[in-house]
Amino acid sequence: MISHKIEKEEFNQLPVVSHTGNIVVANTEAEAEMAVQAMRDAHCVLGFDTETRPAFVKGVTYKVCLVQLSAGKTGYLFRLNLMGGIPACLKALLEDPNVIKVGLSTVDDFRNLAKWEEEIEPRGFIELQHLVKGYGIEEMSLSKIYALLFKKRISKRQRLTNWEAPHLTDKQMAYAAFDAVACVEIYTELTRMGQQIINR
Repeated sequence: MISHKIEKEEFNQLPVVSHTGNIVVANTEAEAEMAVQAMRDAHCVLGFDTETRPAFVKGVTYKVCLVQLSAGKTGYLFRLNLMGGIPACLKALLEDPNVIKVGLSTVDDFRNLAKWEEEIEPRGFIELQHLVKGYGIEEMSLSKIYALLFKKRISKRQRLTNWEAPHLTDKQMAYAAFDAVACVEIYTELTRMGQQIINR
């Protein structure tokens, strides 16, 4: 039986999980095309997330600078700030209803992506915040949902770092990749649990 919530003290005592798969960074449209093709060829459910440079001054905002997708344990990081926007191949993938993508707070992600003046009509998306409600889970953050299911904690230390830096650090890349991977792991685990209930 899944707990509906996790207390802060219990959460903080959980072991930290880290990314153990490959990471592919797309800095150019050509690299983006290769990354998108690799994900299409994988024929699997993809994880999805975004990162934006944090603003510490009131009234200052930035555009989404990183889109993360995952296929299996591989994280694909698309650096929109270096490409000057959303490459056509990535837009097509996000709008493809035949490729299932799993994310959390995706409405916010696409509202922010629209700041690139490139309207995207997301299709094929599964929203985890809607899905978990069917299992009685009250937590809405990725890290808390992951902790409830796997008894491990996703460290958020990198969240407020500079995602527009010329070069991302290894820790930034691992954090970003795992957020996308974690979305699929949560979806897979909930699906498995749902099948167990049906088969009883």
